[in-house]
Amino acid sequence: MGAAVVGGGLVPAKATTVGQPLPLRVRKGSLAFRTGQAETPTWLLDGPAPVTRFEPGSPLAVSLQNDLSLPVSVNWHGLDGAAAAEPLTALAPLAAGGKAEFTVPLRGAGTFFADVRLHNSEPSRALPFIVEEAHPPEIDRDEVLLLEDIWLRANGMVVPLEMGTKDAAPIYSVNGRILRDIAVHSNERLRLRFINGCQRDVVAIKIEGLEVKVMAIDSQPCEPFPARNSALVLPPGGRSDAFVDVTSLPGSNVQILLHNGKEARPIARLVTSNEAPVRPAPLPPAPPLPTNGLPAQLDLKSAQRFDLAIGASEWTPANALTASPPAFHIKAGRVVVLALTNRIRLPAMFHLHGHHFRLLDRLDDGWKPYWLDTLVLQPDETQRIAFLAEYTGHYLLESAATDWAAPRLLRWYSVE
Repeated sequence: MGAAVVGGGLVPAKATTVGQPLPLRVRKGSLAFRTGQAETPTWLLDGPAPVTRFEPGSPLAVSLQNDLSLPVSVNWHGLDGAAAAEPLTALAPLAAGGKAEFTVPLRGAGTFFADVRLHNSEPSRALPFIVEEAHPPEIDRDEVLLLEDIWLRANGMVVPLEMGTKDAAPIYSVNGRILRDIAVHSNERLRLRFINGCQRDVVAIKIEGLEVKVMAIDSQPCEPFPARNSALVLPPGGRSDAFVDVTSLPGSNVQILLHNGKEARPIARLVTSNEAPVRPAPLPPAPPLPTNGLPAQLDLKSAQRFDLAIGASEWTPANALTASPPAFHIKAGRVVVLALTNRIRLPAMFHLHGHHFRLLDRLDDGWKPYWLDTLVLQPDETQRIAFLAEYTGHYLLESAATDWAAPRLLRWYSVE
């Protein structure tokens, strides 16, 4: 998965023609996380480029090849209504050495990624992909920053998922590298697409000294707003698109810090060229990105309501999912309100497949002005979410405590 690099940044690729197949391969690979140590073995979800870009339009034909000795499932983050490609409920795990073909819809523009972590404990790398807007915004650079983690013992051995991390430390990478440098120019406008590909960690990303304008969350445009203290908080699997105007002086550097709840550490730098600024002053404020067509209003009064306790016995590991009943079933076109309560002693991640949701206000009389597909709940916390069940099919519900040793647990729901 080598990248073409300019000053440490990915070269934005041209959008792939609609209808062109996407070949994916799951294989063994390795990454060098520590200087002077042997490379760490990993699994890779390999595509035609480190970041593949598409135009919105007709379904994307995917061909998947499994070069591993274990079965795998591809888990898609951000795609709505991809029932035919839904892992486990529609597609059985792909056997070792197997090949499969299926399609995924590209219903709207956004930042997406896929991984093979649904029911395997081996460390693995995710694969970002982008669906471009029909009329792209005015920016100078478009950078994808895939944040990932791994736990290593002092001898360099990897700690498998769902194992204790005693005598080990986390290592964080950006696009598979440590301390990435991104070359920029004064008064450039950057679109930074942050993907939290960490297995369990909630992370905060802070860009020191620059204003960070949030433009999209979890693959859906939002009303632009400044990130508080120039920091973005991302749950495991969460994505945020931010516009950043480089107002730093020529020859200066800007740190990008990752905070995992315990400590902050630099993960990348914006290295400002000594050359003259690209324009006399920064660009004017950007308008909102075009909507992907999600409903402007949700009728909460007539919504069908369900309670889901995260951590309850009904949640199962992936290998037991097909024997479990649905968490709920709903007629297509109805609004669903889920009351989510975290019964785990740690903060827990919840991820909804198939649809995006609104996070409701505490009084259930409105919602936050953005769409999500992933949420973190504190212990014993209850949050209510609402979504329009637009797409028929069977879709997953994921949960996991925000701890490396915690299992990933699943349920599913049906839209009929």
